[in-house]
Amino acid sequence: MEGKSGEKINVAFIGLGTMGFPMAGHLAKAGHRVTVYNRTRSKAEQWVAKHGGASAGAPAEAAKGAEIVFSCVGNDDDLRSIFYGENGALAGIAPGSIFVDHTTSSAVVARELEKAARQSGIAFLDAPVSGGQAGAENGTLTIMVGGEENVFKRAMPVMDSYARMVMLMGPVGSGQLTKMVNQICIAGLVQGLSEGLAFARRAGIDPLRVVEVISKGAAQSWQMDNRAKTMVEGKFEFGFAVNWMRKDLGICVDEARRNGALLPITALIDQFYAEVQSIGGGRWDTSSLIKLLP
Repeated sequence: MEGKSGEKINVAFIGLGTMGFPMAGHLAKAGHRVTVYNRTRSKAEQWVAKHGGASAGAPAEAAKGAEIVFSCVGNDDDLRSIFYGENGALAGIAPGSIFVDHTTSSAVVARELEKAARQSGIAFLDAPVSGGQAGAENGTLTIMVGGEENVFKRAMPVMDSYARMVMLMGPVGSGQLTKMVNQICIAGLVQGLSEGLAFARRAGIDPLRVVEVISKGAAQSWQMDNRAKTMVEGKFEFGFAVNWMRKDLGICVDEARRNGALLPITALIDQFYAEVQSIGGGRWDTSSLIKLLP
């Protein structure tokens, strides 16, 4: 890891999507030697053209010689596909190295991969992020981490290059469980904001003037500060897609079935998002819940 002398290390980053592309860029800007892999090779070549470093033809190739391998892909199946097999990252990463997964996935797959990694002498951290595309681009993500404290301490200084908050939440799986809480809370906040703005409109008062007042009190939230204006304007072609939120809420509901938690509002809002998908809004920002309200 980066030592007291400021030494930089070899890292790999697998998955250069909306989040991964800028996150890997921050690693390069911090001076680390970065090798990237992306399923669509042209995206990796685009990253190298912008940030330098190197691209690899397979996750195993990217992982060779890396002290930390980062991943940020779509879901549990995507994660398994880049982790296992002769071309998977596990085949290339050296014993003593760390695999850090930033995918929002299930706690089940995090524990599964940690077990496989440990059997190969590899440390593992599940480290989902919050903050969206803007947070990734600005290097201000919040990272919720599950794993052993000594491993976390080794990886944290490197993750700091794209984060404003990195916290160890408990053993492997705890990062994913914390991200589930995050998504549960966001879903409720967006629905509440949607209903409030729609109510203001029906009541004949200016929704944005209402927000200007109530955002200075107990109703204030990130969603209100960053989404109220675009919600009133009916603009949703940006941000965190409904498709991805439905994936995340599905993970929450599945975990709740295992641990006995009750999520009646979350399950209802998930169905509202299904309605948004049915009217063609799968790629719209999650704030598009307001589209369902007259």
